[in-house]
Amino acid sequence: LCQFVKGSISTRIQMLEINADTKTKDNVFVGIKVAVQYQVNGDSQSIQDAMYKLTNPRAQIESYVLDVVRSSVPKIDLDNVFLEKEEIAASIKEMLGETMGRFGYSILATPVTDIEPNMEVKRAMNEINKAKRLRQAAVDEGEAIKIRSIKEAEAEAARTEIQAKADAEAKFMQGQGIARQRQAIVSGLRDSVNCFKADVAGVDSKQVMDLLLVTQYFDMMKDIGGNSRSNAVFMNHSPGALQDLTQAIQGGFMSSLPAAPSFAQAQRH
Repeated sequence: LCQFVKGSISTRIQMLEINADTKTKDNVFVGIKVAVQYQVNGDSQSIQDAMYKLTNPRAQIESYVLDVVRSSVPKIDLDNVFLEKEEIAASIKEMLGETMGRFGYSILATPVTDIEPNMEVKRAMNEINKAKRLRQAAVDEGEAIKIRSIKEAEAEAARTEIQAKADAEAKFMQGQGIARQRQAIVSGLRDSVNCFKADVAGVDSKQVMDLLLVTQYFDMMKDIGGNSRSNAVFMNHSPGALQDLTQAIQGGFMSSLPAAPSFAQAQRH
């Protein structure tokens, strides 16, 4: 029969946090924190094994965790330690489950809760990440400037093309207007000469043209004199110089008449 109580053991889930310091493959020292969740199985044999076969289960669990961490992490670079922490946790759980199962314990979870590099290493990693982001920001800014420059050049080219087409169309319409104006002037002069010859006997086409040119010349002088803001150049207006002026005006005007058959025929008469 039982004479006295040897001790008590809890079957509730317990947690043990273990800090393991180790070195990575690229020679960076890191601290890894593992939270082990375990419990004693509920059957009598497991309780007996946990009570009498194992003196210090927490120290036993910690030793196995340190062994797994210090054997697996040195095979991995620092950057990959953060990526492969799930594999590290699975290795720890597999090792503890196999070992502690012989003593009546079940390992429920062994998550890696923290990976803490040396402060200098963390500062260097932050600087590297900062430089990388700044470099990417500079590249993005350069691409943005490039795209903006291209779009501005395309817009300027489009504006230039539109302006050129508008100028060409304006010049074309202006040319048509000038041509129609000259046609109207020629037609009006032709009608005036023909009417004057029909109404006044003994007057040839040259005399009529001289009269028209002199009349237009004096109308022009009247307009210049009536405008106070015009810049006028006054020439010799003596009676002796009038014939020379008429011949000079007539010579400049009549030089463009080969395309007007009626005026050419009148000139030959």
